[in-house]
Amino acid sequence: MPKTAQCLVDHATYDMVDGMTLRELDQQLQTAIHQAYPAATPTSFICSEHLVGYRMQKMDRMVAKDYQQNKKINHRLTQIMQKNTYQVVDVNRQLENSLTFGQRVADAVARFGGSWAFIISFVSVMLLWMLINVVQLFGMRFDPYPFILLNLFLSMVAAIQAPLIMMSQNRAAEYDRLQAVNDFRVNSKSEEEIRVLHTKVDHLIQQDEPNMLEIQKMQTQMLGEIQAQVNELRRLQARHH
Repeated sequence: MPKTAQCLVDHATYDMVDGMTLRELDQQLQTAIHQAYPAATPTSFICSEHLVGYRMQKMDRMVAKDYQQNKKINHRLTQIMQKNTYQVVDVNRQLENSLTFGQRVADAVARFGGSWAFIISFVSVMLLWMLINVVQLFGMRFDPYPFILLNLFLSMVAAIQAPLIMMSQNRAAEYDRLQAVNDFRVNSKSEEEIRVLHTKVDHLIQQDEPNMLEIQKMQTQMLGEIQAQVNELRRLQARHH
């Protein structure tokens, strides 16, 4: 004869194969049953029908907790994605649209003054100037050695070119400043998004995946118990035959 026990829920008598004692259950299920039946002991028996209800409640709590946590993280991520606290700025276009005529001239002078075309042209003009005044080419000698007029022109060019180059450098510094501000804003939002995504991935790895494995384990246990009950019924039928 199979062993029997009384279910602590409905107090009906069942075969031991139709349920489990509390000490065979995991701690969460034991706690839930103890809350409903404080007088229950580790040897108390609960039938499969009522045990399924407690297991379903446990799975529902796990799924609901994961759902709420994921919903909270997704809501936070959505808020970050919808933030309009910054806009990606095309610094080049912004500066280009704000250029004045003087700034364009300064940029052009700085570009030409820092090129090989300017160096070669400037050296060629000075050599031609000195050649004309030394050998009296074309019968001209308007600036004899030591080329005082040439030195005057060189000083004038340097005096005019230096402020223009400084104006262009100031604009380059302004470009670097705007670019740094824009990069900082982009990096700040990207960092915030990455942090939330990292939180979500951590939750999936540390919470959702273990919970899914726990649910699968419970489902496997339930299937195993059903199979044990089926086998027991088959044995009983075989004995009667």
